Amino acid sequence: MTVTIVGAQLGDEGKGGIVDLFGDAADVVARYQGGDNAGHTVVHQGEEYKLSLVPSGAIRGKVGILGNGCVVNLRTLFDELDTLRERGLDPDVRVAERAHAIMPYHRVLDGIEEEAKSDDDLEAGTTGRGIGPTYEDKVGRRGIRIGDLLDPDVFRERLEYVVPQKRALVEDVFGMEAGEEFDIDTLHEEFSEYGRRLREENMTVNAGEFLADSIDGGDNVVLEGAQGTSIDIDHGIYPYVTSSNPTAGGACTGTGLGPTTIGQGEIVGIIKAYLSRVGTGPLPTELKGDDTQEELAEYIREEGGEYGTVTGRPRRVGWLDMPMLRHAARASGFTGLAINHLDVLAGLDEVKVGHAYELDGETIYSMPPTTEKWGECEPVFRTFDGWPEEDWEAVADEGYDGLPEGAQAYLDYLSEELETPIYAIGIGPDRSESIVLERPFEQ
Repeated sequence: MTVTIVGAQLGDEGKGGIVDLFGDAADVVARYQGGDNAGHTVVHQGEEYKLSLVPSGAIRGKVGILGNGCVVNLRTLFDELDTLRERGLDPDVRVAERAHAIMPYHRVLDGIEEEAKSDDDLEAGTTGRGIGPTYEDKVGRRGIRIGDLLDPDVFRERLEYVVPQKRALVEDVFGMEAGEEFDIDTLHEEFSEYGRRLREENMTVNAGEFLADSIDGGDNVVLEGAQGTSIDIDHGIYPYVTSSNPTAGGACTGTGLGPTTIGQGEIVGIIKAYLSRVGTGPLPTELKGDDTQEELAEYIREEGGEYGTVTGRPRRVGWLDMPMLRHAARASGFTGLAINHLDVLAGLDEVKVGHAYELDGETIYSMPPTTEKWGECEPVFRTFDGWPEEDWEAVADEGYDGLPEGAQAYLDYLSEELETPIYAIGIGPDRSESIVLERPFEQ
């Protein structure tokens, strides 16, 4: 059986914690897109682990797969693996041979191109990790795949084709000096060593075949998405998007499993109880504009730790956006919801939700197809009574009935509007501070 974990908003919803929460019953956890721009924090037995590439389940001894839809920074991967081993863990991580490798020149180009876009207000707020340029090369059929690194001769052939193009781009188009990131010999030496380690540690797989065999053998598989629906390259607020598909369809193309396999399992939408994002672009329910709104945004930012796991940048904060969630539920077909950070809103007199939008004199209930139109939307708010601070571990022990009345009303509204049951509620950073209503693998 499969359970697919999808971010329902703009990323930073707490997907890693939900993977961790449901991970006890899983045998394999597979990432299906993104790269080391997708930071997630897992708290286990009081220890905090900040990861950007290793799948969350690896903390609990599950097999972790980086699927063919991922782009892999091997420097980051081996740094994370070595750090986890120094902390007493022994993660079992495999990499799809069809996944693409992030090369040093991708990171250089990412920074150059993002700087150029900033003058035209097209800056996507990237992490500078080379994700976009790597996906560009993948689509342009000039990428270097993990499987290429296993054969030094094939790898060199790939480098000799692509590196001169990249060097010319930097020198002739941008008028900058190309450094060692664009030197074929230097790249071949470093990344051939990564290829050797991948071979000797038996870390590469044919992802689709490996996962299909696991499922046929009775294993439970979690498919873990990075980022969120509204920054999906096809379904998000283009051009302020990532370069891959965080929606459930990406789980098919990014792993090699068919839609009938994934569709027979569960698809759980992860929602933060408010909204946050890093980067530019519209955000209709954003808290800004006057001192009261700014102070409220700062309170939520501090209470929720709203700073990027990878970049450390402060995130923009807003009220929950229901049209965004309706769009996400349709695009991925959620069978269940997990609501995180409910505790962050405790102590407020009232909590608002953007229930709908006003656009061109009409009330609409889902996101318009263009980002320009989304930027013209005015939110139509609904207001809920706030709820007090609680001993959240005690509430978790008591379950849903232990939640304050205002919080229950808020959650019931979300479930009813999305016509989807709630499977889990996060009310603190540790998984002991969670209320689990349904365990997908046990249904």
